[in-house]
Amino acid sequence: MPRSRGRLAAVLVLVVLVSAACAAGPNGAVGQPPAAGFWLGLWQGFILPVTFVVSLFTDQVTVYEVANDGNWYDVGFVLGLVCVLGGGGGSGRAAGRSRASSAARRRR
Repeated sequence: MPRSRGRLAAVLVLVVLVSAACAAGPNGAVGQPPAAGFWLGLWQGFILPVTFVVSLFTDQVTVYEVANDGNWYDVGFVLGLVCVLGGGGGSGRAAGRSRASSAARRRR
């Protein structure tokens, strides 16, 4: 009988500890600005070249917003970056034109 009481006490203590671990704590996000979304990601993608240069000289400016809402921020950031840097679509078109012109020269 004493052995089963010890096991019961151990299980009870374990249940109490697990229950206490699930209790809600203070919300650190209260009073904080909302997380960065698509539109802020798009803007920060546009201004990335300037932000990068400024971030080299100061610790208060970062290139990427860590407090973001996830994938939509990333999509906006990359889309803004592609718009500013021009993307890679033009290089594919130029390569196609050069291949076509070299093929025409060989036929002559």
